[in-house]
Amino acid sequence: MKRGTFLKLKQLVIIIIAWLILGFFVAVYDHLVLHTNASLGPAANYSFLLSVLRNMGAGLIGALLGGSMLVFYIDEKYRDKPYGYTIFIVSISFILIVGFITLVMGITIVPLQTGKPLSDPTTRKAIFDFITDSYPLKNGLVWAFIVALTQLLLQVSSKFGHRTFLNIISGKYNIPKEEKRIFMFLDLNASTTIAERLGNETYHALLKDFFADITNPILENKGNIYQYVGDEVVVAWSYKDGMENAHCLKCFFDIKMTIEKKRQKYQERYGLVPTFKAGIHSGDVIAGEIGIVKRDITYSGDVLNTTSRILGKCNEFNEEFIISADLLSMLNVAKDYSSKILGSIQLKGKHQEVAIHALLPKN
Repeated sequence: MKRGTFLKLKQLVIIIIAWLILGFFVAVYDHLVLHTNASLGPAANYSFLLSVLRNMGAGLIGALLGGSMLVFYIDEKYRDKPYGYTIFIVSISFILIVGFITLVMGITIVPLQTGKPLSDPTTRKAIFDFITDSYPLKNGLVWAFIVALTQLLLQVSSKFGHRTFLNIISGKYNIPKEEKRIFMFLDLNASTTIAERLGNETYHALLKDFFADITNPILENKGNIYQYVGDEVVVAWSYKDGMENAHCLKCFFDIKMTIEKKRQKYQERYGLVPTFKAGIHSGDVIAGEIGIVKRDITYSGDVLNTTSRILGKCNEFNEEFIISADLLSMLNVAKDYSSKILGSIQLKGKHQEVAIHALLPKN
């Protein structure tokens, strides 16, 4: 299973569990309202258990249908649309889903209440009363809010990155921690020349397409997009994920393959196919939350500066992918990649020399 699909399934499971829990609490809320002094009390045929089953059933069906639509369709189809527009489309679609769910629940529950089949006139009238009752309308308003909030959270998760968003919610980095990380700085070649040739608006469209196209190869190789800086993207891995199957190296060449497959698209839209270079290094960083108005998780440490300067050596040595000797020595990739020693160089601002290698796949 592709990692992108796995992450979406994980999101869907979270939605299903959350909506089931919310369905239970809606039933509890209704129960408490019906038993307040301001209420006339529950109807004669009211059952708390039936209310729980009704609301949790609606939550389950809604999650399976609406949740799947949010995760697998809306998130892909409308990923470039404004957040407000997407939430509006979702709300309209939800009205149709609520109607369908109400019909399904009526067909399922009412025959159990009447004890008669669907073909019986009494059951049919009871189903009509069930569908036209104000109770589904009330639930529709409640679930419309839940769906809109879910879509907003999915969009916020996409903005921050799935892992980053969960880490912010859990407070994992509220207290800074030292971690071992692998970083890859990937940069477009001749970006200034391309920008002058295409113009600012078209160049921005090129960057948008490029960053969108390289997202899946990064996710499939268990990378986390740390940040975009102009025409540069910084990808981070935990040691475990980056070392596993040499994901941190495979990522670069998967990106190359992806862009090559989309060569025709870039030629038709921009008259060129973007090329790029990358530097990769690993080491200890301090990871922690910063900011009040715009909170984020950042990494700080010498490894980031070193990786950036390794990237800068790509032009000097006319190489597209340069890796530090320290990281290369920890990866068992001799059978898959060939390396060329570029020497031990003095990076600007550093006293200690850093050995670097150019890296190419063998096939």
